[in-house]
Formats: sequence, structure tokens, C-alpha cells
Amino acid sequence: MTTLPLAQVCCAPLMDGPLSAQDAVRLAGLFKAVADPARLRLLSLIAAQPDGQACTCDLTEPVGLSQPTVSHHLKVLLEAGLLSRDKRGQWSYYRIVPEQLAALRGALDTPVGAWR
Repeated sequence: MTTLPLAQVCCAPLMDGPLSAQDAVRLAGLFKAVADPARLRLLSLIAAQPDGQACTCDLTEPVGLSQPTVSHHLKVLLEAGLLSRDKRGQWSYYRIVPEQLAALRGALDTPVGAWR
């Protein structure tokens, strides 16, 4: 997988100047997708796997939710572009899309003294 510069993935940092309408919509979608404790847990569980991927069947017990609920949360993260999915028979395996997490991190990257 090729890593793109942050500006090509999503948006410029918030403190670099006003966001375009398109960048604001894109960032809001990413933040909305991660604005749920279960989704944050799912992202962290997937990222913590030794091979960087996790099957839906391995995620239900750690988050304490039913399989349909976990599948719903994974779908939201997938549609936001934060996860990629590889279907293997009846099972789906998910991986983090590092560039999208970098976009979130980069959007919040604030220059020193910007909040003074």
C-alpha cells in the first residue's frame, strides 16, 4: 500500500487556515465514524493484532456486543474509509487504513501557541 501525503488523503490541519466545504464534510464524516466508544475499541483491537487484521468473529467478545451490532459498527468504519475489508468465504477480515487515521491526526495537529 502506498502512503499518500496528508493533503492528498483528506485535508489540511484545522489551524492552517479555513477548511474548504469539501474538506469539512470529509473530516466531519471521519470524526463522526470514530465518535462512538465501540468503534474506537474496534479500531484499537484491529490495530493491536499481530498481523494488523481481525475477523468479525474475533471482535464480538472483546467489545461485548452482538455480532450484528459489531458488523454494523465495522460497516460504518468501512464506509468512512477507516477500514478495508477482505472477504474470505463467509468471514470478513478488517485492516486499518493508516492514511485515514493520519488524516484525523493531521487535522488536529495544532501549531505551538495557536490556542494562546
